[in-house]
Amino acid sequence: MSYKVEALPDSYAGLGEGPHWDVARQSLYYVDLEVGVIHRYDYKQNKVYKAQIQGEEFASFILPIENRPQEFAVGCNRRCVVVQWDGVAPVAKVLRTLFEVQPGLVDNRINDAKTDPRGRFVGGTMCCTGDIFTQFKGELYDWQAGGEVRKIKGEVGISNGLAWDEKAKKFYFIDTNTHEVNAYDYNVETGAVSNPKVVFDLRKIRPNTPLYPDGMTVDTEGNIYVATFNGGSVFKVNPSSGKILLEIKIPTTQITSVAFGGPQLDILYVTTANKFDQPVPAGTTYKVTGLNAKGYPGVPLKV
Repeated sequence: MSYKVEALPDSYAGLGEGPHWDVARQSLYYVDLEVGVIHRYDYKQNKVYKAQIQGEEFASFILPIENRPQEFAVGCNRRCVVVQWDGVAPVAKVLRTLFEVQPGLVDNRINDAKTDPRGRFVGGTMCCTGDIFTQFKGELYDWQAGGEVRKIKGEVGISNGLAWDEKAKKFYFIDTNTHEVNAYDYNVETGAVSNPKVVFDLRKIRPNTPLYPDGMTVDTEGNIYVATFNGGSVFKVNPSSGKILLEIKIPTTQITSVAFGGPQLDILYVTTANKFDQPVPAGTTYKVTGLNAKGYPGVPLKV
């Protein structure tokens, strides 16, 4: 298969994360996690807009809010806050807090989070001090409008890749510290998860230099796409067999997350990081075309 990897212009983020494709605005939203900056890549303009969130040092995810075109849910430390942004201005402001998790654990923060096919929040936490790859102080949660935060899973290392295959009634979740992708049976009406099963173990690929799975997405055929931090690749995997169907090589090492987007939902957008003084082009956001696959658009959060 012949695919093409191209950098988006002026797309740098020191720790790029959380790509989310918004159909209504034909834009890709993502964050620069450790500096509290949110980004919008405008497909038609081929341009990236960036905004600093006033008073915040972290922005771990960004989710458009349903029917409120200038409001977004953003992860700031252990809070999920509503941020107001017109998508152009260099500054955004926090309007209110939707909820907070693990309020007493000051060394923890929210990491990856997404909306499920019904617009529910699903996301989790991690410890962000010490050796983050050996600690299991995080938890995985869900939340829906009018309800309380509900814990799905405890003893999580680094809450990462989340993806849903509604046709297969599956929810996929990555705890980076286990090097595994787990599949759960998923009740989309209630958000209940059950029957966890390891469908992809990255330790088996390169046992001498374990790969850290990070963000993830799914295509319309049910294949998962797993970003590898320190691996320089995105793996396209059949979760039923665990077989790698394609290794998509990215020209930097710390691959953080992936999302399908574009007018036809056939462009794979890839965020990367520049942690620990990586060489150029670390931190660039990429688009991958020619994959002959399509994904699903991001779902806005219902509040």
